[in-house]
Amino acid sequence: MYVSKHGAKLRKSKLNAKNIILFPYIIHIIFLTLQAERYVLIMLLELNEVLIEGMHRTLSLMAKAGELTCLTGGTAAQHTRWLLAMQGFETVTNGYISIDGEPLTPQSSPAFRKLMAYAPARLCTQGEVTVYEPPSVQDVFSLKANRDLPISNGILGEEMRRVGGDQTDSRVQLIAVAALLNKSILMVDDPPIQAVDYLIKWARQGRIVVAASNNEELLKQADVIVEL
Repeated sequence: MYVSKHGAKLRKSKLNAKNIILFPYIIHIIFLTLQAERYVLIMLLELNEVLIEGMHRTLSLMAKAGELTCLTGGTAAQHTRWLLAMQGFETVTNGYISIDGEPLTPQSSPAFRKLMAYAPARLCTQGEVTVYEPPSVQDVFSLKANRDLPISNGILGEEMRRVGGDQTDSRVQLIAVAALLNKSILMVDDPPIQAVDYLIKWARQGRIVVAASNNEELLKQADVIVEL
């Protein structure tokens, strides 16, 4: 009887050790499951002869799920403004922006932004954050909608390694954060060239990925190039 009990204890000990080893993987699976529940399939982001306040040229594009669409030409400031316009943060004076045929308006944009993730080109310094400027990583996680996401430093670090490039580059960190939010539309301002394979893979999973860049190497690998 003692041997049997000892054996049972031994088996229990092995089981506990196995659980400890598997625990991080179980947490990651739970994280992916929760993220999948947040994901909504979007097939098309369209701009039709759009002119935003202060610009002199209209922009038309059709960014489809499964493709990497890249905006190029113009200045870095113009890149940022067009990406913000797609999120409803700019005044449209001509044309329209739509998502799967539904117009993006001042009234509908808050709801549509819940389907989007944005990786800006830089972090704002404290005290300069406005509606037109990108939030810090901490601000992203402090948002009520994201507060309960089980994204640890370990998970973020792992995603940054997948993104590629210099992990001290804030752009890599911001792309990883945006990707972990698991939205249908991913917008990336001035991504490092090392991240292009990651962005293409993200698009191939059925998401709309729009990047803004003047990097020739990145443009060679984009599915669709839109000149500003």
